[in-house]
Amino acid sequence: MYPIPEVRQSGLLQVSDLHQIYWEESGNPAGIPVIFVHGGPGAGTAPVCRAFFNPERYRIVLMDQRGCGQSQPYAETRENTTWDLVADLEKLREFLGIDRWLVFGGSWGSTLSLAYAQSHPERVLGLILRGIFLCRQSEIDWLSEEGGVSQIYPAQWQRYIAPVAPEKRRQLVLAYHELLFGDDYETAVKAAKAWNEWESYLIRFEPQEEDSDGEASLAIARLENHYFVNLGWLAGEKAILANMNTIRHIPAVIVQGRYDLCTPMQSAWELSQAWPEAELRIVQGGHASTEEPLASALTAAADEFAHRLAVL
Repeated sequence: MYPIPEVRQSGLLQVSDLHQIYWEESGNPAGIPVIFVHGGPGAGTAPVCRAFFNPERYRIVLMDQRGCGQSQPYAETRENTTWDLVADLEKLREFLGIDRWLVFGGSWGSTLSLAYAQSHPERVLGLILRGIFLCRQSEIDWLSEEGGVSQIYPAQWQRYIAPVAPEKRRQLVLAYHELLFGDDYETAVKAAKAWNEWESYLIRFEPQEEDSDGEASLAIARLENHYFVNLGWLAGEKAILANMNTIRHIPAVIVQGRYDLCTPMQSAWELSQAWPEAELRIVQGGHASTEEPLASALTAAADEFAHRLAVL
């Protein structure tokens, strides 16, 4: 990865009467525009997100999606759907005066990147995707219900289900929805902490014990649960795999960790089968984009696109 460049400009963009989204730019103002689409939903961006891109070659744009990071209001789920976020990306592109950009997204960010590209293919120079997640019920069940990745971390799973009454554990996502969005704020914070700590085991190849702050966990817990309950508004005719014909012409690299427990290989494989023009690169790693070998593979893909797009 590259040294983290300094932010050149940043601000809040009003995208609705309720929401303002945080954005920032770094790198070369005359470089190839690239938008970093973060995961979660609700995770927000961090300075390290700039480090996948050569700052001499790229105009690097980061955006915190609605309700998370430095966007306002914090942890807000009203007016917060996949299609609101797709519209926000377009508003930001127009605000910054960018005609077309490279779209770089991982985990939930791969979902949103694909939804955006399918909605606005004429605005996408290429796609770099990592840790493919298509927001389907099977993927949500793997993460959040008994019988999936719970079998890998049984002790940690017990801590995840502890806030839920035993009679409600057959539908944990819905049970968590009640806890996270109920009237009792302390209960919501406790549930958010348990949700976030469970997820922390799935994103690192070698997990460490994490004692997360409950209030700081509210955005990712509430937003993830909100999107999971609604299947990301991507079911039926809106499902990503059903609309691959709209983007098959766009150059793409898919980087997938073989041992990714958060977004397992199956979804990346199915995407590559529906999109044979995309290049699937399987590395011997997990989920986190900043861990090796994913970090090197993603940086290499960005370098390759810098060369490819420079000669267009």
